[in-house]
Amino acid sequence: MNVHTAHIQTPLGIAKVVSDNVGIQEISVLNEEFEIDNSDAIPVVLKNCIAQLEEYFNGKRTEFDVPLAPKGTEFQQKVWSELRNIPYGKTCSYLDLSKKLGDVKAIRAVAAANGKNPLWIVIPCHRVIGSDGSLTGYAGGLWRKKWLLNHENPVKQQSLF
Repeated sequence: MNVHTAHIQTPLGIAKVVSDNVGIQEISVLNEEFEIDNSDAIPVVLKNCIAQLEEYFNGKRTEFDVPLAPKGTEFQQKVWSELRNIPYGKTCSYLDLSKKLGDVKAIRAVAAANGKNPLWIVIPCHRVIGSDGSLTGYAGGLWRKKWLLNHENPVKQQSLF
């Protein structure tokens, strides 16, 4: 199976996008400087994903429709699937997510699966907050989570936090 990688400049840093023959496997933001070189042949699925990410950051896209192929356990896949049901501009708590998955006692496991999300933004783990409304852990850094939530805020106020 062929694996392809491309990069995109975003307002939050350079994102790495990885696909196989089935779909997008990974979207992650890099914390280091990186020179983008997408000169190799980029498959259509990667081009479509990059175009959709650009539209998202330009405020022209609220949903993604690229084929996804994240690698994870059955439980992680369930959590990631439920994350995709959180609408653009909305948030939910880890407890809410646990309830939707049918087990309020699984809150720590849900949070751990959320933290292992391999598809930054497309599977919107940034939309999960603490039960008290606080920003909680985010693999990309809380400043990025705050930026993303403010970006998706339909009322475009000064700041949510």
